[in-house]
Amino acid sequence: MAPGMPEPLVLEFQVTGMDFRTAGEGSSRLKRTLREIGLDPVTTRRCAVCAYEAEMNIVIHAWRGTVRACITPEAVEIVSNDEGPGIPDIELAMKEGYSTAPAHIREMGFGAGMGLANMNKCSDEMKIESVVGKGTCVRMTIGIPKDSQRP
Repeated sequence: MAPGMPEPLVLEFQVTGMDFRTAGEGSSRLKRTLREIGLDPVTTRRCAVCAYEAEMNIVIHAWRGTVRACITPEAVEIVSNDEGPGIPDIELAMKEGYSTAPAHIREMGFGAGMGLANMNKCSDEMKIESVVGKGTCVRMTIGIPKDSQRP
């Protein structure tokens, strides 16, 4: 960062596969933090949706992972890294309604195949890298409009 620029605020939380009890805690913490620093409600909601969907994808599909949010005056970057089965066909996985979640997860109300699609809709930029048998990294950037921060 340039001299005189504030350091980015970084939040990181660990996520464990199949731990539905704590699922959503990290994204809730991010949402609270964004509200506390005065980010506008629309941008806050977009960030919270991206983080929640990333968190739930780890809970549903992976063994473990992290979700990290880096907050600067210009943008919020959310990076989800997991150790899991990976995504064999990213293009197919991006389609609304496509899901590899098992029936018992769908019966709980999760795994409807909207996670990646919602993340893509709520972010300004999204990149996915995945290695089958190793895991997936999803990078999302949500820009912060110059007039969105409260004084």
